[in-house]
Amino acid sequence: MITVNVKLFAMARELTGLRETTLSLEENAAASAVVDHFVELNPRFSPWKNYIRLAVNTEYVNPDYRLHDGDEVAIIPPVSGG
Repeated sequence: MITVNVKLFAMARELTGLRETTLSLEENAAASAVVDHFVELNPRFSPWKNYIRLAVNTEYVNPDYRLHDGDEVAIIPPVSGG
């Protein structure tokens, strides 16, 4: 098992009620497993699943990026503005 620290922003924070949390995941888990966790907890998260950006240790990553113990994962919803 690995442990990752997750930071949630904007809509992700509103849907979960969390600013930050710690998750235990299987070894070699993909970054997308973090999003999957929140979809399971709150089905209202599901429509956003394909639009969320993920950053690991302050670098944007693809959903298939493999996480390591101690990583910090940021869930960044889409933003709009001018």
